[in-house]
Amino acid sequence: MVTPRDLLCNGQIEVEGRMPWSSNGTFLVSVSLGDESTKAIYKPHKGERPLWDFPDGLYRREVAAYELSEALGWDLVPVTVLRDGPMGDGSLQWFVDADFSEHYFTLQERPALRHQFQAMCAFDLIANNTDRKSGHCLLADDEQIYGIDHGLAFHHEFKLRTVIWEFGGEAVPQDLLDDIERFLTEGPPTALSELLDSFENDAMKARARALLDNRKFPIDASGHRYPWPLV
Repeated sequence: MVTPRDLLCNGQIEVEGRMPWSSNGTFLVSVSLGDESTKAIYKPHKGERPLWDFPDGLYRREVAAYELSEALGWDLVPVTVLRDGPMGDGSLQWFVDADFSEHYFTLQERPALRHQFQAMCAFDLIANNTDRKSGHCLLADDEQIYGIDHGLAFHHEFKLRTVIWEFGGEAVPQDLLDDIERFLTEGPPTALSELLDSFENDAMKARARALLDNRKFPIDASGHRYPWPLV
């Protein structure tokens, strides 16, 4: 049986078109391996616009976000791998078949999704996500919430910007704290740590430790830690 990771790592990539409204080069592709195929999102290094406050190679942070989600055991990020694609090195992410009219602001009050959004809130704190827009939260057909677009994450300076502030001051669920403690005890897996530099790795562990020690979701006292646009 071909796993999603096998398919993305070894399948033949064919570009179908460029995704609209993306500041960097982002492409919808089909990936085929034998009788298996899927849609995926390809973000080549060549399509990135240089940023003054982030190192070159944002596609590596897309993969790091997936590896962090896996290390925590939270299944929040679609399978994402490094690939040498039609336009060179980049990230390749499993396409989530979602209702794109739904997003965080339309979903946040559903009780059944509360714990998943709490996990995403904790994930964004640890990953130092600077761009958690409402539209970056996708609801799949199986009611699983997935987060996408993590190129602006893992900076060693604290730059958190997110729309998820509803949990501020509340206790972090114990099962999430247990996962964070395990992550810190075992240390980041090689697949994650090799995608970041030493300062970024240390800062990631420090943020996880702070969340574990405080045991509460932080409050944005400034009211300024929001991305733009919000959706």
